[in-house]
Amino acid sequence: MYQQNQLTELRVDRFVRERLASAVERASAPVTVEAWEVPGEPVPFEQAITNAFAPFELGQSWGRPWGTVWFRVTGTVPAEWDAAPDDVELVVDLGFTAGQVGFQAEGLVYAPDGRILKAIEPFNGYVRLRASPGDAFEVYIEAAGNPDLGSQFVDFVPSGMGRKSTAPDRPLYALRRLAVVHRDREVWELIQDVWTARGLAAELPFASPRRASLFAALDAVVDAVDPTDVGGTASAGRAVLAAALASPAAASAHRVYAVGHAHIDSAWLWPVRETIRKCARTFSNVLDLMEQDPEFVFACSSAQQFAWMKQFYPQLFERIRERVLEGRFVPVGGMWVESDTNMPGSEAMARQFVEGKQFFLREFGVEPKEVWLPDSFGYSGSLPQIARAAGADYFLTQKISWNEINRFPHHSFEWEGIDGTRIFTHFPPVDTYNSQLSGAELAHAEQNFADKGHANTSLVPFGWGDGGGGPTREMLAAAQRTASLEGSPTVRLASPSEFFAAASAEFDPAPVWAGELYLEFHRGTYTSQARTKQGNRRSEHLLHEAELWATTAAVRTGAEYPADALREAWHTVLLQQFHDILPGSSIGWVHDQAVENYTAVARSLETLIASSFEALRGRDGAADSVATTFNASPFAIDGVPAFGAATPAVGADVRLATDGDDHVIENSALSIRIDGAGLISSIVEVASGREVLPPGTRANVLQVFRDTPTQWDAWDVDVEYRRSGDDLVALDSLEVVTDTPQLVAVRIVRSFGESVVTQTLSLRAGSPALDIETHADWHERQRMLKLAFPVDVHTSSARSEIQFGHIDRPTHTNTSWDTARFETAAHRWVHVADATFGVGVANDSTYGHDITRHARDGGGTYSLVRQTLLRAPLFPDPEADQGEHVLRSAIVVGGVDRAIEEGYRLNLPVREALGAAVEPLVASSNPAVVIETVKLAEDGSGDVIVRIYEAFGARATSTIATTFAHLGVVETDLLEREQRATALLSGDDAGAVVSLRPFQLVTLRFARG
Repeated sequence: MYQQNQLTELRVDRFVRERLASAVERASAPVTVEAWEVPGEPVPFEQAITNAFAPFELGQSWGRPWGTVWFRVTGTVPAEWDAAPDDVELVVDLGFTAGQVGFQAEGLVYAPDGRILKAIEPFNGYVRLRASPGDAFEVYIEAAGNPDLGSQFVDFVPSGMGRKSTAPDRPLYALRRLAVVHRDREVWELIQDVWTARGLAAELPFASPRRASLFAALDAVVDAVDPTDVGGTASAGRAVLAAALASPAAASAHRVYAVGHAHIDSAWLWPVRETIRKCARTFSNVLDLMEQDPEFVFACSSAQQFAWMKQFYPQLFERIRERVLEGRFVPVGGMWVESDTNMPGSEAMARQFVEGKQFFLREFGVEPKEVWLPDSFGYSGSLPQIARAAGADYFLTQKISWNEINRFPHHSFEWEGIDGTRIFTHFPPVDTYNSQLSGAELAHAEQNFADKGHANTSLVPFGWGDGGGGPTREMLAAAQRTASLEGSPTVRLASPSEFFAAASAEFDPAPVWAGELYLEFHRGTYTSQARTKQGNRRSEHLLHEAELWATTAAVRTGAEYPADALREAWHTVLLQQFHDILPGSSIGWVHDQAVENYTAVARSLETLIASSFEALRGRDGAADSVATTFNASPFAIDGVPAFGAATPAVGADVRLATDGDDHVIENSALSIRIDGAGLISSIVEVASGREVLPPGTRANVLQVFRDTPTQWDAWDVDVEYRRSGDDLVALDSLEVVTDTPQLVAVRIVRSFGESVVTQTLSLRAGSPALDIETHADWHERQRMLKLAFPVDVHTSSARSEIQFGHIDRPTHTNTSWDTARFETAAHRWVHVADATFGVGVANDSTYGHDITRHARDGGGTYSLVRQTLLRAPLFPDPEADQGEHVLRSAIVVGGVDRAIEEGYRLNLPVREALGAAVEPLVASSNPAVVIETVKLAEDGSGDVIVRIYEAFGARATSTIATTFAHLGVVETDLLEREQRATALLSGDDAGAVVSLRPFQLVTLRFARG
């Protein structure tokens, strides 16, 4: 029987391939093709059609890398065809390769009046002309010559295609086919019948009666269809198979909610400008399908992508709006983009939801209740609280199925964040966001589902994704045929909200997973493309400053609040936090553009900050202006209050001495010894006399490692890197560059390979932190640079800052989960401590870290903290990270409170400007309750918004004192809507009293009338 089934499979497959596929077209006729090649960047339809089009032949080459060619296609439907208008189609093959949809040539088809009809892509190369026999037709096709930079991902070969400047100037494609065809609907339906039955049969046990009956029915189809008259006998073939497809699913069958979807990366192996066109192509496909199938529902995330349609394709956007109002084109996620969640800062992560939800509410009156992040590279332990504070109830991803080592134990569960907030979470067990609803995928979803016996429902996102494309009519046919089919899960076309309502009700109480959702993969994304990461960090803090000082100026002087300019800057920063931009995994063009955009953001925000200072200076008259220090940190610096301005009180207690080849720098807090090799051989806390460094070790050690991951170059760091590595101890020069009672600085230069690193170590008066500025002229390839700090504390965990708090991660390797976490992300600082002593390592733009335990000379263990400064992957950008970088770090002695303060200080350096003292608008009486953000309300009311969080990981009470007149204070969600108070105890003219649970995030709104 096994052999017979194999023969039947071969017989059926050949019959479909050689007989049915070719019979889908009853007839075809040629068309006339003319072309115009766009000389530069893409142009809109209205401009394109005014140009001169030249005759173009099938087989002719077209499509330089990233170029655009417009085709004008004219013809007449043959009068002799007996075809209904919906069965007359234009079929287009732009020269598609074997690569994936969305990674190669694509096209967008327009009617002569500019109405978008549909896209042209691999596996979806038709356009319904809706023309009758004898009718003439004309369409325009905007064809994109996008290069395929590796959609098969078999290898990761460096390519110059990722920048227009390095791509070859030759066509990549040849126009393979353009014809008008008469589609045989019945043959097409038969192919879908066979595909579903064949796919199901292949997944059933060999001894299954159902498998045998399906193959018998398929065998009978081949007999029933006359190979010389497929069109005339297709109905007979369908009739033979009908009974097998009508057999209903078992009552216990797994229940699949199939959600139409197109994961469109906002940039990746294509630039942002191409993503905009990908969205138009995909969304036009979706709208065309909605006309064909009234049951079809499509879920679309990313407010940014809707905003692009409104800006660049307004007619298409209005058609989308109609479907949104019908409940069929469903905004999901509630975020500006599907962002990375490891690296965006606290306020930026909140603003992803604020800006996303506000857009959907403003444009459609819709508020998504689910977070939709199928492809981001791990999920911060702060995300449950942030999502719930934005009004979300559910969370979805499938990325954790990519884990290299450990299989996650659940597919539906409650995810608990660092503050204790929980959100119902689902991992689609189909393990893809690009499902075709094949028999294999549906069987995998059922078999893989980890929560059997407690729940039996899962979501399957279907549609071509990554580069867009979306669902096809073949996928909808598969959904219809598997709605209730014996041997298969049941399939229901639905929205995400329908699924989550059913799944959460079914699984109550659900199991709980506490802490981050760490992806055991793509750990290199914490470091790749350092300029992009630095631009993000700097932009986040400039936005913090710009909002703070603009709010201060507005409240103190009545200055106009630059809401539009701030929102524009936020939109740029939020876009570039997309999960292939900020992580550094895009082509060079994307990162070049990102750096340009960050430069523009900085220029705009610096102008806003200067304008606020000017307004504040003018409030009392310029005659009183003196050099003043402005402090945007939530902690006082050198006597300048948090969020205020004053003349600083700088101490004078730094001393420099030499001891042989060593340099010893001391202040009232620290004594630091730098040896003749330029390495730190001792750090002593003066107050306790305790040595920071373990016996026999040195700190500030630059280490270079081989960095050749098994796959996914820019994405991955493999643990095997630890088998190589060199400490950079050879010294080019060491010199004292500053020696004053206020500051001592030592400069150290080292060269290695093709690179030079210059470090400046500086100690300020009274500071418990040694600052380290690392200037790297980096020209290595496939190597990684780390900066090592051994710390003499015996501990089994380390703290790393994440959004609105920090997370404790084990530094031991007791379990496979601990072992897999060998590279981690942190924001501004990490901290290791024993019961009485701690040390933090802060940074101004570094995210990647590894923190490990090692045997200590004399017994016990010590902790090794390493920052991952730079990488040099070759794919997808062979020039990644080449050139000059400036990275700032600090080693600070003290508790986690010190680490928090130093993190803010490094990232929010004080500013010098002419002016007078500025009293802070707000202040927290308890350092554990940190004021993260001060801004004016989004609704333009002039109310002051103050975002606070508990930073130490313990309950804390604080008075949030105000120095401006207000009418009262309420607690709100992130969208600044009043909610039941959970932290606000009382409020009066002087401010508010709050009591926060560990790591609680709270938004306060002070009404100003």
